[in-house]
Amino acid sequence: MERSGARKRGKPTMADVARQAGVSLKTVSRVVNQEPHVRASLQQRVQAAINALGYRRNEAAARLARGATMLTLGLVMENISNEFYSRLAAAVESAAAGHEALVVFGSYEESADKERMLIESMYARGVDSLIVVPSAADHSWLAEYAGLTTVFVDRVPPGLDGADVVLLDDVWGGRIATEHLLARGHRRIALISDDDGISSVHDRATGYRAALAGAGVPADEELVVRELYDPGRVSGEVTRLLDLPSPPTAFFATNNRAAIGILQALRERPERPAYVGFDDFALADVFNPGVTVVRYDTARLARAAVDLLLSPSPAARRIKVPVELVPRGSGELPPA
Repeated sequence: MERSGARKRGKPTMADVARQAGVSLKTVSRVVNQEPHVRASLQQRVQAAINALGYRRNEAAARLARGATMLTLGLVMENISNEFYSRLAAAVESAAAGHEALVVFGSYEESADKERMLIESMYARGVDSLIVVPSAADHSWLAEYAGLTTVFVDRVPPGLDGADVVLLDDVWGGRIATEHLLARGHRRIALISDDDGISSVHDRATGYRAALAGAGVPADEELVVRELYDPGRVSGEVTRLLDLPSPPTAFFATNNRAAIGILQALRERPERPAYVGFDDFALADVFNPGVTVVRYDTARLARAAVDLLLSPSPAARRIKVPVELVPRGSGELPPA
Protein backbone atom coordinates (compact mmCIF):
# COMPACT_ATOMS: atom_id res chain seq x y z
CA MET A 1 0.00 0.00 0.00
CA GLU A 2 1.25 3.49 -0.84
CA ARG A 3 2.11 5.66 2.17
CA SER A 4 -0.37 8.48 2.74
CA GLY A 5 2.20 11.19 2.18
CA ALA A 6 3.57 9.70 -1.04
CA ARG A 7 2.60 11.05 -4.47
CA LYS A 8 2.00 8.71 -7.37
CA ARG A 9 4.60 9.33 -10.01
CA GLY A 10 3.03 10.48 -13.27
CA LYS A 11 4.53 11.76 -16.48
CA PRO A 12 7.52 14.04 -15.91
CA THR A 13 6.79 17.75 -16.25
CA MET A 14 8.88 20.74 -17.28
CA ALA A 15 9.17 21.56 -13.57
CA ASP A 16 10.73 18.14 -13.01
CA VAL A 17 13.18 18.82 -15.84
CA ALA A 18 14.04 22.23 -14.35
CA ARG A 19 14.80 20.68 -10.95
CA GLN A 20 16.88 17.90 -12.53
CA ALA A 21 18.90 20.36 -14.63
CA GLY A 22 19.18 23.03 -11.91
CA VAL A 23 17.77 25.75 -14.17
CA SER A 24 14.66 27.91 -14.24
CA LEU A 25 11.34 26.72 -15.68
CA LYS A 26 11.59 29.48 -18.30
CA THR A 27 14.94 28.12 -19.49
CA VAL A 28 13.43 24.65 -19.93
CA SER A 29 10.51 26.15 -21.84
CA ARG A 30 12.87 28.03 -24.16
CA VAL A 31 14.91 24.89 -24.86
CA VAL A 32 11.84 22.69 -25.41
CA ASN A 33 10.30 25.25 -27.77
CA GLN A 34 13.62 25.71 -29.59
CA GLU A 35 13.81 29.42 -28.91
CA PRO A 36 17.08 31.17 -29.83
CA HIS A 37 19.74 32.68 -27.57
CA VAL A 38 20.02 29.88 -25.03
CA ARG A 39 23.62 29.11 -24.06
CA ALA A 40 24.89 25.79 -25.38
CA SER A 41 25.87 24.65 -21.89
CA LEU A 42 22.31 25.22 -20.63
CA GLN A 43 20.84 23.45 -23.63
CA GLN A 44 23.02 20.43 -22.90
CA ARG A 45 22.00 20.35 -19.23
CA VAL A 46 18.31 20.61 -20.09
CA GLN A 47 18.55 17.96 -22.81
CA ALA A 48 20.38 15.61 -20.46
CA ALA A 49 17.59 16.03 -17.90
CA ILE A 50 14.94 15.47 -20.57
CA ASN A 51 16.64 12.24 -21.62
CA ALA A 52 17.11 11.07 -18.03
CA LEU A 53 13.47 11.68 -17.08
CA GLY A 54 11.89 10.63 -20.37
CA TYR A 55 10.08 13.96 -20.61
CA ARG A 56 7.94 14.56 -23.70
CA ARG A 57 6.40 17.87 -24.60
CA ASN A 58 2.60 18.07 -24.61
CA GLU A 59 2.12 19.11 -28.24
CA ALA A 60 -1.50 20.13 -27.77
CA ALA A 61 -0.64 22.40 -24.83
CA ALA A 62 2.26 23.91 -26.75
CA ARG A 63 -0.04 24.77 -29.64
CA LEU A 64 -2.65 26.29 -27.34
CA ALA A 65 0.05 28.43 -25.73
CA ARG A 66 0.85 29.81 -29.18
CA GLY A 67 -2.81 30.60 -29.73
CA ALA A 68 -3.36 27.63 -32.03
CA THR A 69 -6.17 25.09 -31.93
CA MET A 70 -5.88 21.47 -30.80
CA LEU A 71 -3.42 19.36 -32.74
CA THR A 72 -5.16 17.55 -35.60
CA LEU A 73 -3.70 14.58 -37.46
CA GLY A 74 -4.96 13.30 -40.79
CA LEU A 75 -5.00 9.62 -41.75
CA VAL A 76 -5.28 8.85 -45.46
CA MET A 77 -5.64 5.19 -46.38
CA GLU A 78 -6.91 2.93 -49.11
CA ASN A 79 -10.23 1.67 -47.76
CA ILE A 80 -11.41 1.77 -44.17
CA SER A 81 -13.86 -1.09 -44.85
CA ASN A 82 -10.84 -3.41 -45.09
CA GLU A 83 -10.06 -4.89 -41.68
CA PHE A 84 -6.39 -3.90 -41.83
CA TYR A 85 -7.30 -0.24 -42.32
CA SER A 86 -10.05 -0.18 -39.72
CA ARG A 87 -7.62 -1.64 -37.18
CA LEU A 88 -4.96 0.87 -38.22
CA ALA A 89 -7.44 3.76 -37.85
CA ALA A 90 -8.42 2.66 -34.34
CA ALA A 91 -4.76 2.23 -33.36
CA VAL A 92 -3.76 5.67 -34.72
CA GLU A 93 -6.68 7.27 -32.89
CA SER A 94 -5.61 5.58 -29.65
CA ALA A 95 -1.97 6.61 -30.08
CA ALA A 96 -2.94 10.20 -30.92
CA ALA A 97 -5.19 10.43 -27.87
CA GLY A 98 -2.09 10.00 -25.73
CA HIS A 99 -0.89 13.33 -27.17
CA GLU A 100 -4.31 15.00 -26.80
CA ALA A 101 -4.61 15.12 -30.58
CA LEU A 102 -7.61 14.60 -32.84
CA VAL A 103 -7.60 12.36 -35.92
CA VAL A 104 -9.57 12.80 -39.14
CA PHE A 105 -9.84 9.93 -41.64
CA GLY A 106 -10.20 9.61 -45.37
CA SER A 107 -10.27 6.62 -47.78
CA TYR A 108 -9.18 6.96 -51.40
CA GLU A 109 -10.57 3.57 -52.49
CA GLU A 110 -7.69 2.67 -54.84
CA SER A 111 -7.94 6.02 -56.69
CA ALA A 112 -4.68 8.00 -56.79
CA ASP A 113 -6.62 11.11 -57.83
CA LYS A 114 -8.87 10.82 -54.77
CA GLU A 115 -5.80 10.27 -52.58
CA ARG A 116 -4.32 13.56 -53.79
CA MET A 117 -7.65 15.34 -53.35
CA LEU A 118 -7.91 14.10 -49.74
CA ILE A 119 -4.39 15.23 -48.87
CA GLU A 120 -4.86 18.66 -50.47
CA SER A 121 -8.23 19.08 -48.78
CA MET A 122 -6.87 18.20 -45.34
CA TYR A 123 -3.95 20.58 -45.85
CA ALA A 124 -6.29 23.40 -46.89
CA ARG A 125 -8.39 22.85 -43.75
CA GLY A 126 -5.46 23.21 -41.41
CA VAL A 127 -4.58 19.59 -40.63
CA ASP A 128 -1.18 19.78 -38.95
CA SER A 129 0.33 16.43 -39.92
CA LEU A 130 -0.53 13.42 -42.02
CA ILE A 131 -0.18 9.66 -41.81
CA VAL A 132 -0.58 8.23 -45.30
CA VAL A 133 -0.82 4.68 -46.61
CA PRO A 134 0.27 5.64 -50.14
CA SER A 135 -1.10 4.35 -53.41
CA ALA A 136 1.19 3.00 -56.13
CA ALA A 137 1.10 6.36 -57.96
CA ASP A 138 3.95 8.89 -58.08
CA HIS A 139 4.04 11.11 -54.96
CA SER A 140 6.67 13.65 -56.03
CA TRP A 141 3.99 16.38 -56.00
CA LEU A 142 3.98 16.20 -52.18
CA ALA A 143 7.38 17.92 -52.15
CA GLU A 144 5.48 21.16 -52.86
CA TYR A 145 3.96 21.00 -49.37
CA ALA A 146 7.13 21.78 -47.45
CA GLY A 147 5.27 22.78 -44.29
CA LEU A 148 3.22 19.60 -44.07
CA THR A 149 4.71 16.90 -41.85
CA THR A 150 3.94 13.48 -43.34
CA VAL A 151 4.73 9.94 -42.26
CA PHE A 152 4.01 7.03 -44.58
CA VAL A 153 2.83 3.69 -43.26
CA ASP A 154 2.96 0.16 -44.70
CA ARG A 155 4.35 1.32 -48.07
CA VAL A 156 7.14 3.47 -49.48
CA PRO A 157 5.75 6.46 -51.44
CA PRO A 158 6.89 6.22 -55.08
CA GLY A 159 8.75 9.27 -56.35
CA LEU A 160 9.30 10.88 -52.95
CA ASP A 161 12.79 10.54 -51.50
CA GLY A 162 13.69 11.36 -47.93
CA ALA A 163 10.31 10.55 -46.38
CA ASP A 164 9.69 9.11 -42.93
CA VAL A 165 8.25 5.60 -43.35
CA VAL A 166 7.00 2.92 -40.95
CA LEU A 167 6.99 -0.49 -42.63
CA LEU A 168 6.35 -4.09 -41.78
CA ASP A 169 9.18 -6.56 -42.30
CA ASP A 170 7.49 -7.66 -45.52
CA VAL A 171 10.39 -9.53 -47.13
CA TRP A 172 10.83 -11.64 -44.00
CA GLY A 173 7.07 -12.21 -43.76
CA GLY A 174 6.90 -13.52 -47.32
CA ARG A 175 9.92 -15.68 -46.71
CA ILE A 176 8.75 -17.32 -43.47
CA ALA A 177 5.29 -17.99 -44.95
CA THR A 178 6.78 -19.75 -47.97
CA GLU A 179 9.44 -21.60 -45.96
CA HIS A 180 6.68 -22.87 -43.68
CA LEU A 181 4.91 -24.41 -46.68
CA LEU A 182 8.16 -25.78 -48.11
CA ALA A 183 8.92 -27.46 -44.78
CA ARG A 184 5.63 -29.38 -45.11
CA GLY A 185 6.77 -30.83 -48.44
CA HIS A 186 5.09 -28.40 -50.87
CA ARG A 187 6.94 -27.55 -54.07
CA ARG A 188 4.15 -26.04 -56.19
CA ILE A 189 3.26 -22.98 -54.16
CA ALA A 190 1.07 -20.32 -55.77
CA LEU A 191 1.44 -16.61 -54.99
CA ILE A 192 -1.79 -14.58 -54.85
CA SER A 193 -1.18 -10.81 -54.69
CA ASP A 194 -2.39 -7.41 -55.85
CA ASP A 195 -0.45 -4.45 -57.31
CA ASP A 196 3.26 -5.31 -57.51
CA GLY A 197 3.96 -1.57 -57.79
CA ILE A 198 3.13 -1.26 -54.08
CA SER A 199 6.30 -1.75 -52.06
CA SER A 200 4.75 -4.04 -49.44
CA VAL A 201 3.31 -6.36 -52.11
CA HIS A 202 6.61 -6.36 -54.00
CA ASP A 203 8.59 -7.13 -50.86
CA ARG A 204 6.32 -10.01 -49.80
CA ALA A 205 6.72 -11.49 -53.27
CA THR A 206 10.50 -10.99 -52.95
CA GLY A 207 10.43 -13.03 -49.73
CA TYR A 208 8.38 -15.74 -51.48
CA ARG A 209 10.93 -16.00 -54.30
CA ALA A 210 13.87 -15.96 -51.89
CA ALA A 211 12.41 -18.89 -49.96
CA LEU A 212 11.88 -20.90 -53.15
CA ALA A 213 15.41 -20.15 -54.32
CA GLY A 214 16.83 -21.11 -50.93
CA ALA A 215 15.11 -24.49 -51.21
CA GLY A 216 16.27 -25.01 -54.79
CA VAL A 217 12.69 -24.82 -56.11
CA PRO A 218 12.30 -22.92 -59.41
CA ALA A 219 9.65 -20.20 -59.34
CA ASP A 220 6.82 -21.15 -61.73
CA GLU A 221 5.30 -17.94 -63.13
CA GLU A 222 2.17 -19.88 -64.05
CA LEU A 223 1.46 -20.00 -60.32
CA VAL A 224 1.93 -16.23 -59.74
CA VAL A 225 -1.22 -14.12 -59.96
CA ARG A 226 -1.18 -10.33 -59.57
CA GLU A 227 -3.62 -7.41 -59.71
CA LEU A 228 -6.27 -9.06 -57.53
CA TYR A 229 -8.08 -6.57 -55.29
CA ASP A 230 -11.20 -8.32 -54.03
CA PRO A 231 -12.00 -11.80 -52.67
CA GLY A 232 -14.37 -12.60 -55.55
CA ARG A 233 -11.65 -12.29 -58.18
CA VAL A 234 -9.22 -14.20 -55.98
CA SER A 235 -11.74 -17.02 -55.68
CA GLY A 236 -12.01 -17.27 -59.47
CA GLU A 237 -8.24 -17.33 -59.94
CA VAL A 238 -7.76 -19.96 -57.24
CA THR A 239 -10.36 -22.14 -58.97
CA ARG A 240 -8.54 -21.68 -62.28
CA LEU A 241 -5.20 -22.65 -60.73
CA LEU A 242 -6.63 -25.75 -59.06
CA ASP A 243 -8.00 -26.87 -62.44
CA LEU A 244 -4.55 -26.79 -64.08
CA PRO A 245 -3.09 -30.13 -65.22
CA SER A 246 -0.39 -29.65 -62.56
CA PRO A 247 -2.13 -27.56 -59.88
CA PRO A 248 -0.53 -25.93 -56.86
CA THR A 249 -0.63 -27.83 -53.60
CA ALA A 250 -0.27 -24.67 -51.51
CA PHE A 251 -0.96 -20.92 -51.64
CA PHE A 252 0.63 -17.83 -50.15
CA ALA A 253 -1.77 -14.86 -50.02
CA THR A 254 -0.12 -11.44 -49.64
CA ASN A 255 -3.08 -9.81 -47.84
CA ASN A 256 -6.23 -10.64 -45.92
CA ARG A 257 -8.55 -10.14 -48.91
CA ALA A 258 -6.62 -12.78 -50.85
CA ALA A 259 -6.81 -15.20 -47.92
CA ILE A 260 -10.58 -14.74 -47.74
CA GLY A 261 -10.81 -15.33 -51.51
CA ILE A 262 -8.96 -18.64 -51.08
CA LEU A 263 -11.45 -19.68 -48.41
CA GLN A 264 -14.33 -18.83 -50.72
CA ALA A 265 -12.86 -20.88 -53.56
CA LEU A 266 -12.29 -23.94 -51.36
CA ARG A 267 -15.87 -24.13 -50.06
CA GLU A 268 -17.04 -26.24 -53.01
CA ARG A 269 -13.74 -27.98 -53.81
CA PRO A 270 -12.71 -31.51 -52.82
CA GLU A 271 -9.04 -30.48 -52.68
CA ARG A 272 -7.48 -29.36 -49.45
CA PRO A 273 -4.40 -27.32 -50.42
CA ALA A 274 -2.37 -25.65 -47.72
CA TYR A 275 -2.38 -21.86 -47.49
CA VAL A 276 -0.85 -19.04 -45.48
CA GLY A 277 -2.14 -15.46 -45.42
CA PHE A 278 -0.38 -12.18 -44.69
CA ASP A 279 -2.49 -10.08 -42.24
CA ASP A 280 -4.60 -11.58 -39.51
CA PHE A 281 -8.37 -11.15 -39.70
CA ALA A 282 -11.45 -11.74 -37.59
CA LEU A 283 -12.54 -15.38 -37.25
CA ALA A 284 -9.32 -16.66 -38.85
CA ASP A 285 -9.02 -19.09 -35.94
CA VAL A 286 -12.65 -20.25 -36.22
CA PHE A 287 -12.42 -21.98 -39.60
CA ASN A 288 -11.60 -25.68 -39.80
CA PRO A 289 -8.70 -25.74 -40.21
CA GLY A 290 -7.85 -22.33 -38.78
CA VAL A 291 -6.03 -19.95 -41.11
CA THR A 292 -2.27 -19.79 -40.66
CA VAL A 293 -1.16 -16.16 -40.99
CA VAL A 294 1.77 -13.78 -40.83
CA ARG A 295 0.79 -11.42 -38.04
CA TYR A 296 2.10 -8.15 -36.58
CA ASP A 297 1.21 -5.57 -33.93
CA THR A 298 -0.99 -2.89 -35.55
CA ALA A 299 -0.83 -0.74 -32.42
CA ARG A 300 2.97 -0.74 -32.62
CA LEU A 301 2.76 0.34 -36.27
CA ALA A 302 0.44 3.22 -35.33
CA ARG A 303 2.46 4.36 -32.31
CA ALA A 304 5.64 4.49 -34.37
CA ALA A 305 3.94 6.66 -37.00
CA VAL A 306 2.46 9.08 -34.45
CA ASP A 307 5.78 9.32 -32.59
CA LEU A 308 7.58 10.23 -35.83
CA LEU A 309 4.99 12.90 -36.59
CA LEU A 310 5.41 14.52 -33.19
CA SER A 311 9.22 14.40 -33.18
CA PRO A 312 10.21 15.75 -36.61
CA SER A 313 13.77 15.34 -37.81
CA PRO A 314 15.68 16.81 -40.78
CA ALA A 315 16.96 13.31 -41.58
CA ALA A 316 14.61 10.75 -43.11
CA ARG A 317 13.79 7.85 -40.81
CA ARG A 318 12.63 4.34 -41.58
CA ILE A 319 11.19 2.03 -38.92
CA LYS A 320 10.57 -1.66 -39.53
CA VAL A 321 7.94 -3.44 -37.42
CA PRO A 322 8.55 -7.19 -36.93
CA VAL A 323 6.16 -9.91 -38.06
CA GLU A 324 5.54 -13.46 -36.85
CA LEU A 325 4.00 -16.62 -38.28
CA VAL A 326 0.96 -17.96 -36.40
CA PRO A 327 0.24 -21.64 -37.30
CA ARG A 328 -3.44 -22.58 -37.01
CA GLY A 329 -3.82 -25.55 -39.33
CA SER A 330 -4.20 -24.37 -42.94
CA GLY A 331 -0.47 -23.89 -43.40
CA GLU A 332 0.37 -27.25 -41.92
CA LEU A 333 -1.56 -29.43 -44.38
CA PRO A 334 0.70 -31.79 -46.37
CA PRO A 335 0.61 -32.10 -50.16
CA ALA A 336 -2.24 -34.29 -51.39
